[in-house]
Amino acid sequence: MFVELHVLQNFSLSNLNRDDTGAPKDCEFGGYRRARISSQCVKRSIRTYFGEHALLSKENLSIRTRHLVHVLAQMFVQAGHEEADALLAAKGAMACISLKLREKDRSQYLIFVGNSEIHSLAKACEKYWADLVKMGSTVKAETDEESSPGEEPRTKRDAKDNVSPQLKAMIKELTSCLDGGESADIALFGRMITNLPEKNVDAATQVAHAISTNRVNVEFDFYTAVDDIPDHDPDAGQGAGMMGTVQLNSSCYYRYANVDVRQLLFNLKGNRELAESAIRGFLEAAIHAVPTGKQTGTAAHNPPSFVMIVVRSSGLWSLANAFVSPVRPTQRGDLVQNSIDALARYWDKLCSTYGAESVSYAGAVSLEDVSLGSIQREESLPSLLSEALKHIRATTRE
Repeated sequence: MFVELHVLQNFSLSNLNRDDTGAPKDCEFGGYRRARISSQCVKRSIRTYFGEHALLSKENLSIRTRHLVHVLAQMFVQAGHEEADALLAAKGAMACISLKLREKDRSQYLIFVGNSEIHSLAKACEKYWADLVKMGSTVKAETDEESSPGEEPRTKRDAKDNVSPQLKAMIKELTSCLDGGESADIALFGRMITNLPEKNVDAATQVAHAISTNRVNVEFDFYTAVDDIPDHDPDAGQGAGMMGTVQLNSSCYYRYANVDVRQLLFNLKGNRELAESAIRGFLEAAIHAVPTGKQTGTAAHNPPSFVMIVVRSSGLWSLANAFVSPVRPTQRGDLVQNSIDALARYWDKLCSTYGAESVSYAGAVSLEDVSLGSIQREESLPSLLSEALKHIRATTRE
């Protein structure tokens, strides 16, 4: 079973997600240049929204970091261990789970690890404390030149050469702590650990790049900054202390995401209550979260004008092709109204052409008084979420 989210959101002048040149990201779609917000940016804003608004408990959330050594070391210090030994034990633990270290004891790459996994790992380390401290003293930071792609992790080679049952038991127990636990965000977004592919998690959700329903025009904002103490340097002359340009745009974005409920249940080891909380949290966060790029200078805090949730047993429909021809304001409606109308008409076309037997629910809320066709209009966002979750529960219990 799948849950689909379709959102239309019109942002005022902004630069929410920029490329390597500082310009707002864009793409070509339908033969026209469109504004774009990358899926990575959208997912990041959703994931941070979880914790900031307590949509899920801390033990059901994760962190993505290269500083796991320091996180563990801090926990060991709080448990009463000496700071030097704590750092060595943390480095030993990283070696056991095959995560190489670079300069400043940072891991080779970002690792997405659950708070519950970190606590389990810290608890297991206490059992092997002396061995981990000793192992940590031998761990040296490796540089990219010292290891080649595809090289077998050092600790795994050592484990093969050193057949000590205690070492094997320690590696096995510490590695087993990375089981995903009850980390809802890992279950939703998945993870990849290069050195431990058996600990990878297949994502239960797919998030599309947000693209504008309209053809995008980029605006160049020329700015100047004035020095508040101009007389301090008489040779500086008159004029601005700094000047430059910033690229901005304003667009109505179509955003799409879906959740594979069965994959989510599998990732959460069948915990239906947690899966339901994760789905509700994901939907709320995906609806409300806004990327933070350049927000101090643009304050583009514009809530969605249209939110649609679909619950279906099979099949997935992105409605992006409703906007192959760019939407334009007309005498009949503005950009947002015409975008909602285009989406609703395209949904009805898909349903009439391919059938909607797999769809158990398709409801929406809209700020605009526009016909939604066969889409069920709900009075408020809470009622939309409640109705969608009711259908999800009914389907998963069949």
